[in-house]
Amino acid sequence: MHILVQKFGGTSLSSKEARELVIKHIQRERQRQYQLVVVVSAMGRKGDPYATDTLLSLIAEHGDALPVKERDLLQGCGEIISASVLCSLLRAAGIPAIALTGGGAGIITDNQFGKARILEIRTDRIRHALQAGNVVIVTGFQGVTESGDFTTLGRGGSDTSATALGAALQAARVDIYTDVNGILTADPRIVKDARALSVISYGEVGNMARQGAKVIHPRAVEIAQQARIPLRVRSTFSEEEGTLVTDVSDVLHSGAVRDRHVIGVAHVSGVTQITVQAQEGHADVQLQVFQAMARHHISVDFINVNPGGAVYTVFDQDADKAVAVLQEIGYSPRAVNGCAKISVIGGGMNGVPGIMARIVEALTEEGIPILQSADSNTTIWVLVRESYMASALQSLHAKFALHDIKELK
Repeated sequence: MHILVQKFGGTSLSSKEARELVIKHIQRERQRQYQLVVVVSAMGRKGDPYATDTLLSLIAEHGDALPVKERDLLQGCGEIISASVLCSLLRAAGIPAIALTGGGAGIITDNQFGKARILEIRTDRIRHALQAGNVVIVTGFQGVTESGDFTTLGRGGSDTSATALGAALQAARVDIYTDVNGILTADPRIVKDARALSVISYGEVGNMARQGAKVIHPRAVEIAQQARIPLRVRSTFSEEEGTLVTDVSDVLHSGAVRDRHVIGVAHVSGVTQITVQAQEGHADVQLQVFQAMARHHISVDFINVNPGGAVYTVFDQDADKAVAVLQEIGYSPRAVNGCAKISVIGGGMNGVPGIMARIVEALTEEGIPILQSADSNTTIWVLVRESYMASALQSLHAKFALHDIKELK
């Protein structure tokens, strides 16, 4: 029997009706003769009783003096509740199941509390439970150090748990269940005619995740790619197959050869553009600026440098601090708050003339000024005012006809 890892996110577990659908997905795959490892997130999202952000608000209200090591104990409670509830529901449905914490499942991490990295996974306990006929439920987002301390893996940690377990168990596939039906060409809350892709390469989906698409965490994609474990991103609320994420050679070999230079648009909002001009007689402006940002732990992005200065972005919440730091070392930076980074993504755009021209055309037609741009082999980025973000995404999606993206057979 092949092993299948199923990961269910918070919205998949947040209501009685959703949990009933989770049971049906598990029953279906058992009928297909898979041995199942089910990874769960905390129930719901911020505001829901057992969501991680809700649990953290309990200490935020009272001074937030909890050290990072003890904070991890609180952060992992939501996943433990989810695993226990699902285990009870499965047993009530006549399905043998056990629930394990990340550490109980053999996930060993370093001691970077709040953002731990997985060092190894000792799979003996899971394998024995599977051989006994159990569905093995594992709390996502968490592990344990060699000395026995509880750790959490940071944002997207449940996705990382799922793909790491898939790799360690040499699973046939990892299915990531969420509230949308696969990887979409854009955020459907902004672009109403965004459509789900049936197949996509690891590189393409990893790039989309890094540029703001929130369906799957990029670290999880990297683990799956290294192990060459296929992923399927699908909806808990549908029987549709969703999006298969696999190696590009597998995509081509399957016959789904896509004539598509652009496969999606993504965005990151809430950023500030900072422009710094060199002082007369100073040739080391870039060195001074970025060393100053590093010393004060300010993350920088979207970097353009030239002999006369530097332009880059920081998150809005870091903008005042970044400006103050620059002023302390003698510069007079210009800051443009409330911007959005728009990414046009596609593995097939490298060396294809006219992509940037179409981007500029789409934005110009809507009267959207471009504040900054950059490109790589797979992505072109533009910075716009956040007030133009929705219009920019919609116009770019339409310009590249992503609502009618072709997947040639």
